[in-house]
Amino acid sequence: MENEPFSPPGALAIRTIAMPADTNPSGDIFGGWLMSQMDLAGGAVAHTRAKGRVATVAVDAMTFHLPVFVGDELSCYAEIVKIGKTSMHILVTAYVRRGIERHRHIKVTEGTFVYVAIGPDRKPRTVPEE
Repeated sequence: MENEPFSPPGALAIRTIAMPADTNPSGDIFGGWLMSQMDLAGGAVAHTRAKGRVATVAVDAMTFHLPVFVGDELSCYAEIVKIGKTSMHILVTAYVRRGIERHRHIKVTEGTFVYVAIGPDRKPRTVPEE
């Protein structure tokens, strides 16, 4: 497994570094911070696909596999798994690279985020064809 090429689901949507201000009293990164980074990643993909404004309406099946630590490089990969009339389900998978093992990607979290395309009237609109 160590020599297998890294092939995450979807495309890289966001990359950032976990910082001390993002920790809980135990020194681990808050799950809420991680979830917000994943929402930003999924939202960027949804915005592009919807060709405009979107709103997060649900998060399904969020699974925290491993903790994230200060200094970890977090990368969120996103892929559209379902498109409805006004909504999009986007699988977001988060990986970290840490310490001296910067070549190794460790899956820490995954979840499906649901976004709705929003029109200028702030009401749901149809997701346009590609």
